Amino acid sequence: MNLVLPSLEYLQSYHGYINELGNEERYPFVLDFDYQDFTAYLIKIKHFSEGINLPCGYVPSSTFWLIHHNEIVGVTNLRHHLNPQIKHCGGHIGLSIRPSKRGAGLGILLMKLSIEKLHSMGNSELHIHCYESNLASERAIICNGGVFDSAIKSDSHIVKRYIINLAACLKSK
Repeated sequence: MNLVLPSLEYLQSYHGYINELGNEERYPFVLDFDYQDFTAYLIKIKHFSEGINLPCGYVPSSTFWLIHHNEIVGVTNLRHHLNPQIKHCGGHIGLSIRPSKRGAGLGILLMKLSIEKLHSMGNSELHIHCYESNLASERAIICNGGVFDSAIKSDSHIVKRYIINLAACLKSK
């Protein structure tokens, strides 16, 4: 399994991924973008990584797909840095696993690969947040060195905030 940049090669797999999600809330946010014109969708994702045409309050972010046997099994979106609002509630990483592939530890793997990618981009401290009710995300964060920092109320949810100090993690290995 490996992380790849979104490309036209995975058009059919992406459509299948979105269909599997059905009406569930979509994370990361790029899964909500209109994808009917797939080339325009890919350009929009590329622009987000370059900081072009970002909506107010957004920061540059890169999207990667976790591929297994030429199928998208996970999606991650990595914020290059945080602004105060996203540091408070949002964090560096948004990810999801294709519904039919959940429960096999892929979230832990995708979190690990996401953390490695952010480290290679020069980040040394990561803020990773999840809903209190999302036990799979919490497990993936903790399994990858996340240390509980605090919990806040956001809308009708409790958001648990974790920090990963990459210098400390790498030193302990």
